[in-house]
Amino acid sequence: MIFKNADDFGDLTYSYISEDSGGYISKNKNIFNYIELTPLNQFVLEKAVMGTPIFKKGSGGSSILVLSGIHGNELSSQIANLKLLNEYNNKKFNHTLYFIPFASPFSTMRNERQYMYNDLNRSAHIANSLSYRILEAIINLEIDFVGDFHTTAVNSNPGFESIFSSKYPTSESFIISRFVSQDVGCKSIVFPQAGASYKGAMEDECNLLGIPAITGEVVSPFGAVGKGSVERSYGQMKSFLSYFGL
Repeated sequence: MIFKNADDFGDLTYSYISEDSGGYISKNKNIFNYIELTPLNQFVLEKAVMGTPIFKKGSGGSSILVLSGIHGNELSSQIANLKLLNEYNNKKFNHTLYFIPFASPFSTMRNERQYMYNDLNRSAHIANSLSYRILEAIINLEIDFVGDFHTTAVNSNPGFESIFSSKYPTSESFIISRFVSQDVGCKSIVFPQAGASYKGAMEDECNLLGIPAITGEVVSPFGAVGKGSVERSYGQMKSFLSYFGL
C-alpha cells in the first residue's frame, strides 16, 4: 500500500483500501448537512469519490486505527471521525494514527447499511469482501489496535450506548473497553471469546488475529443524526485514544 502526501495538510498522507467503493458523500444530505466544510474535510470527501481512503498521521509508537462507516447508514460516527481527523492533524504525538472515516463511501452516499448486499460487519472473514480488504490493510500496515465506531437505534441490537469487546484470545480488548466505558459512562458488553457469537465482525476478526479491538456504539436513528450523537461518538473515540496517552 503506497501512501501519498496530502498536499497542504502537513505530514498527513493517504492511500486506498479499495478503489471500487467510492461515493459522493455530498449526495446524502442526512450526513452532508452536518459536516463542517473545512479544507481537510473537503479533501477527504474528494478522495472518497474514488474509493475507501485511509489517512495516516504521525510515526513511531503504537499504530492505532479509528474506523467508522462499516454500516453506511450509521452517520454520527462518520462525522465524529472527520472531527477527530481534523483535531489530530493539528497535533504532534509519538504514535502512528490511521483514520478511515468512510469504510464504504458508496453505502454512505446511498444511506444504506450494506455494501453490495453484504453486511460489512458480518463479512470481514470472507475473502475479497470490502471489510476483508480493510482487515488485510490492518495486517499489512501492522496496526496494533483498532477502534471500530458505530451507531445503534433504539429497539435494535444493542439499542443503547455501549462498548463491545472480548476476553479471549486478546485480553487487552476487554481492558480497553472497560477503560472507555468507565471513562464515558456507558455499558461494557464483553464476550468470553471473539467470534463465538457470530462471524465476520471487524472487532472479532481483529481480536482473533491478536490485534486488540473494540466496537463503540452510540444511539442515533439509522440514516439520520440524532441529537448529541456525534458528540457522544467523538467522546468514545477520544477516550479510546486517551488509553494510549493521546
